[in-house]
Amino acid sequence: MHRLLITPGDPAGIGLDLALELATIASDDELVLVCDPTLLMARAHLLQRDIRIDEIQLSDDPSHTALGVIKVIPVMASSAALPGQPDPSNSAYVIACLDVACDACLAGQADALVTGPINKAIINDAGIAFSGHTEHLQRRCGVERVVMMLATHQLKVALVTTHLPLRAVPDAVTPQRIDQILTILLQGLRQDFGLAQPRILVAGLNPHAGENGYLGDEEINVITPTLEAWRTRGESVIGPLPADTLFTEHWLAQCDAALAMYHDQGLPVLKHAGFGKAVNITLGLPIVRTSVDHGTAYDLAGKGTCHSGSFLQAIAFARNMAKVRANATASPL
Repeated sequence: MHRLLITPGDPAGIGLDLALELATIASDDELVLVCDPTLLMARAHLLQRDIRIDEIQLSDDPSHTALGVIKVIPVMASSAALPGQPDPSNSAYVIACLDVACDACLAGQADALVTGPINKAIINDAGIAFSGHTEHLQRRCGVERVVMMLATHQLKVALVTTHLPLRAVPDAVTPQRIDQILTILLQGLRQDFGLAQPRILVAGLNPHAGENGYLGDEEINVITPTLEAWRTRGESVIGPLPADTLFTEHWLAQCDAALAMYHDQGLPVLKHAGFGKAVNITLGLPIVRTSVDHGTAYDLAGKGTCHSGSFLQAIAFARNMAKVRANATASPL
């Protein structure tokens, strides 16, 4: 049995709406919200959902998840939450939920963390320097580098650079960075997905992967030599390929993951193929962390019209990844 901790995120957004879906799940694993139970019940009343809340402690032994019941590790908010009306006074509460859940995973009291949507601007408006879930968890876990990977059951896309202005991307695509990203990506595919020999397709930076230097020389000077070094170590790292060729059925059928050089090179393809069913995964942490692939959707909060596909997929991915990690740890050397 595995314990999964779930943080709903901004209480003014759809995270609490999505959290109510836990009442529809029966599982041999334990699914637990880390949140203010008062806020959760208020949203349930608003949406006319009949649920029972069981408050538990991290010291309790895990138990199965029953229909109609939502388990909660209580963290109290500063203010009431009105759907669609973000309130900076609850920002510290949002961070506290995340920290409680992260620390529990680090301490071995839980097996995975699933995060709901937040609004970075609202948290910063409260005077809390916050650049995002991923960066916060990276610092709290004390790791130098992590990899953002979005995934559906058919496609996985990892990124060399994430939230950078486009003009800053070429300078950030260095041999050292590509090496770090590939190290984490390969380890993650083995550790969390059970792939003994992962196959990775790597995109070039420039159109046509540089056209032999006529459209840019980053492929010749940076990307190709780095990938060749990985291939000499026996890794299946193919590229650099033009992005408009890589993301075709022929090539994708030959890989387990694609590595894009920048955010809008890889993620539009994945979101077109699986929006609402995709999952954001952070590789390189000592804990399993997945997240929804969308934002707070304030306009849908409290209306009962939001789609829970990505939320449920994030839970499913987290459960599977936790099991793969546990099996690998239990296997004899």
